[in-house]
Amino acid sequence: MEAYAAVLLYAIPMFVVLILIEALYGWWKSDFTFRSMDTIASLSSGITNTLKSILSLVIVIVGYDWILDKIAVTQIEATWLVYLVALIAIDFGGYWNHRLNHSVNYFWNRHVIHHSSEEFNLACALRQTISNFFGIGAFFLIPAALLGVPSKVIGIIAPIHLFAQFWYHTRHIPKLGFLEYLIITPSQHRVHHAINTIYLDKNLGELFPWWDRLFGTFQEELAEEPCIYGVLKAPQTWNPIKINFQHLWVLMKDAWHTSSYWDKCRLWFMPTGWRPADVIEKYPIQIIEDPYTYEKYDTIASPQLHAWSWFQFILANVFVTHMLVQFSAIGFPQLFYYGLFVFMLIYSYSSLMDRDANAIWFELVKSIYGMGLLFTMNGWFGLESTFSGATIFVAAYLVISVLVVAGFVMGEFRRKTGNLVVE
Repeated sequence: MEAYAAVLLYAIPMFVVLILIEALYGWWKSDFTFRSMDTIASLSSGITNTLKSILSLVIVIVGYDWILDKIAVTQIEATWLVYLVALIAIDFGGYWNHRLNHSVNYFWNRHVIHHSSEEFNLACALRQTISNFFGIGAFFLIPAALLGVPSKVIGIIAPIHLFAQFWYHTRHIPKLGFLEYLIITPSQHRVHHAINTIYLDKNLGELFPWWDRLFGTFQEELAEEPCIYGVLKAPQTWNPIKINFQHLWVLMKDAWHTSSYWDKCRLWFMPTGWRPADVIEKYPIQIIEDPYTYEKYDTIASPQLHAWSWFQFILANVFVTHMLVQFSAIGFPQLFYYGLFVFMLIYSYSSLMDRDANAIWFELVKSIYGMGLLFTMNGWFGLESTFSGATIFVAAYLVISVLVVAGFVMGEFRRKTGNLVVE
């Protein structure tokens, strides 16, 4: 985890720079593909995924090392050819893992966050899950294990394979000619994120389009069918933590409400979107029928609320950067305490972005928890050693943030809507 944290210190600034370049290019071309609140939600989702990854908040069912030891039929050295084989094997496994996410009710929950943005840009690439409780990725690497690909090779190639999927989340790059047959391109991935009927559950490849063409899931982007982005059950929130668990909550409620014990068991493993017949009748869920007439989710927000939301997001990034830099020095279990604070921070400010009146209570709980950390740890996780006055700064922020959020909830929200919550 320390090595991964170190990698993220370089990867995160690179992602930010590329997102800024895309935004500036879109502004220059008068084809801006970003919305303020949506972008904050996407980038905040990236923060939660980063926290989950570095804190190892997942139960690995079976590790690659174990599978390699049990089924390898040969052993090979880590030559450049082995790295190429590993890349292809990881991509092959990634295709089937991705297809599983799109095909089965339970597994869709761990992927829905990535599709939840109603925009398509580099920021939405960072909408990554925190709801994958069990690590099953090693099962999809059985072909690599059979060939005896060393685990250290997988460990090197896997993050490269992941980061290489970032660039094609953009609307500004057209079709790329012959490259459409060699690699996944922005055009192919726009199709994948679209909710048009013809595009649903297509183009599941991650780096190479061969698997889609071979297994019947390829769909070309059509000029006469512009892509409409999002998910059919629109989240209607900017809160990335809520989005991560909305589908799971629906499954849990359906399992509770259905009178059929068979349906209570099987709904988890049925095709994505399947619901028991008696539940559909009693508890209907609104699904987007016509993507072209659907109005994207938005909230009334003053320039001040936009500015405050960006400030909170930037501060969350500062906290996470401090965690990454001081990863070893902070250590466990303190890293868990720190991570929980950042999760609470994101939940609070994204609830405020939704104009949820309960945001004041979320903010209050977050600030009280933060104050508790300051007192019990005699400062903010060693930040005082690099930033004189850090303890006073954090304490002041925790107090001021409660007052600011109270001001929005009791002031702006009442004035603009006549009540505390926008329906």
